Amino acid sequence: MFRYNIFTFSINIAQNFFQISIKCNKLKKTGWRYNKIAIKVGSNVITQSDGSLNTGRMLRIVEDVAILNKQGLEVILISSGAVAAGRSSITPSKKTNIVSAKQIWAAIGQVKLMSTYQFLFSKYGINAGQLLATKESFRDRRHYLNMKNCISAMIENSVLPIVNENDTISINDLMFTDNDELSGMISSLMDCEALFILSNVDGIYNGIPGSPEAEIIKEIKPDVDDIRKFISTGKSGFGRGGMLTKCSTAKKIASEGTDVFIANGNRDSIVTDILRGKDVPFTHFIGNSSKIKSVKKWLFHSDTFARGAVYINDGAREALLNNRATSLLMIGIVKIEGFFKSGDIIRILDKEGNSIGLGKSQYDSKIAEESIGDKRSKPFIHYDYLVVNEESKNGVQV
Repeated sequence: MFRYNIFTFSINIAQNFFQISIKCNKLKKTGWRYNKIAIKVGSNVITQSDGSLNTGRMLRIVEDVAILNKQGLEVILISSGAVAAGRSSITPSKKTNIVSAKQIWAAIGQVKLMSTYQFLFSKYGINAGQLLATKESFRDRRHYLNMKNCISAMIENSVLPIVNENDTISINDLMFTDNDELSGMISSLMDCEALFILSNVDGIYNGIPGSPEAEIIKEIKPDVDDIRKFISTGKSGFGRGGMLTKCSTAKKIASEGTDVFIANGNRDSIVTDILRGKDVPFTHFIGNSSKIKSVKKWLFHSDTFARGAVYINDGAREALLNNRATSLLMIGIVKIEGFFKSGDIIRILDKEGNSIGLGKSQYDSKIAEESIGDKRSKPFIHYDYLVVNEESKNGVQV
């Protein structure tokens, strides 16, 4: 597959070092802080300036993952890079629109990306399997659980899952913001204890990265004030995402009880170094101490699939934002918007239109419209199928 003997030679050296490292450390599964983690690798880490795959960097990431895998951790890898890799292989004709061009690049690049990963992981005796997801895969509980069962079966059979967005068939209206969002949804789906987002920066800074006064923010607690003012809105050369989406994903996943680390994927052994407590740069979003149920995790990421909206009065808003288990009753609703069926996902808004949360409706829109203000015993949204935005709880309008 690789034409250059020097690269094959470097793999052989890495393999030998890896085997020695495993024999020397002999760390048991209980020696790690986590049992299941997700690692997201950005396009800017594993591609070169011309878009071609940086196989040397991929080897270092594979080596890091292999050490964790061999020592008992369950690892799910979310990797970008397909579109970038394909872009370096072909220049579409002038009559090809940009959407079709990206689909072509993804179709070619995904084969190159996955075959490279499979070749590298096979050198460490690890089977790697591909899973291509679209946002539609998360639209209802049946599709959601089917994907979870697939990944679980792969792990149970010692196949390392490598997940990427299926850019060949994704449409603009239902695309992930970027693979940072996908990695958050996968780590939530699989109940991962930690998510590592690897980019080409060392973490989140309290100023403009590169400026003399800027320092890395080491920890961000669940109740931290808004830190978006510190974040650069620029994006990487080949990826869709920037630090703003990384921060948004990290805060959201951390609020579910998962630790999130943003670190530099160009540093060798960055994940194992963080797990071993070494003095390396990173930003740690501390997971909320109170974890949420699986069905609420699904709802938490389902805003795109909402079929309608309800506006609630001040009394209902106050009840939902306190820390008690509260369902949304018809008496608290002042307005219905959109057409939906019983079981559809609905946005919950206050009277000013600020987002409060999401929930699964127990009424269709027609009956709900007729029942506004009623004192019915059956809630419009039961507490078990209702999630409230953390920003709303903290008084931030969204």
